[in-house]
Amino acid sequence: MRVAVVWNHDHAGVINRFGQPSPEYDDREMVESLVAALKEGGHETLLCEGDKGLLRTLEQFMPPDPEARPSGIVFNWAWGGIQGESRYTHVPAMLEMAGVPYTGSGPRGFGLGADKVVTKMLIRERGVPTPNFRVMRRGTESAGDLRFPVVVKPRYEGGSLGLQLVHEPAQLRHAVEAIVTQYAQDALVEEYIDGREINLALLGNGEPEVFPPVECDFGDRETRLMTWEAKFVAAAAVPKICPAQIEGGLAAVLRDISVTTFRACQCRDYARVDLRLDRSGQPFVLEINAPGLAMDSSYVRAAMTAGHSFSSLVNRILGVAHTRYFGIGIP
Repeated sequence: MRVAVVWNHDHAGVINRFGQPSPEYDDREMVESLVAALKEGGHETLLCEGDKGLLRTLEQFMPPDPEARPSGIVFNWAWGGIQGESRYTHVPAMLEMAGVPYTGSGPRGFGLGADKVVTKMLIRERGVPTPNFRVMRRGTESAGDLRFPVVVKPRYEGGSLGLQLVHEPAQLRHAVEAIVTQYAQDALVEEYIDGREINLALLGNGEPEVFPPVECDFGDRETRLMTWEAKFVAAAAVPKICPAQIEGGLAAVLRDISVTTFRACQCRDYARVDLRLDRSGQPFVLEINAPGLAMDSSYVRAAMTAGHSFSSLVNRILGVAHTRYFGIGIP
């Protein structure tokens, strides 16, 4: 079938350069691997920009059939957006309006998951533990009963952009001001959970499959956080262990709270839940993300441990989305 892979690489396709620009750019090598996997699955593919020309491009590539049924599907990789608020929701909203099916969460799911504060409120309502937190705009607001050290990060950004560990109340104002100045948004200030960091990858809808857990192995590092550098700079990369060594009862708890988080944030098709385990083994959900599919990513590592190849994983994601829309797998 026709599959258009939509990404945000060239940020020039806008009417005006106006509003908060996206600090994220898609990885060409990873996207080319994604396209190759879809071709291996027998699909006719097109790589296109998620910008103002997207709908015209899609209309030419996958025109509606005589019964006005979609003649193709989008593999949505345009998560970074180009500019403005709620950038993660822009392409899904365009596709919803135009009647084009696509992989991954819809505008609502992306909006809820990208707002770290709303995520925490939603999962707390369902009994899922998450670190205590405050939302700050100046850094002079009361920290209340928060215990230091605390993690300070932008409310809406992904990729650990702006992530800081603050050990003393006197440092808090500067950390919050840096985020507000650079990212033009509130800062989320949450208690740092000293312990293990675990990623859980989910695939599917209804009763999503949960892949084996991945542990970020900090070893004897002084900073035990998945910073932007730890994720994207080879020299600072944190090794990952899959499957993480977690006893059966706790593993079941982690699966349950990950699925609850997935549902609470109205995610679709696939996602990654990031958790911390404190020194006593108590889990805390940090956030839920649309996962990267780089070969060294936690999501791909977990899927391969579960028996997938990269190609089978990509095509399975596509199939899950197709079944959600049409009730059947891809012919």
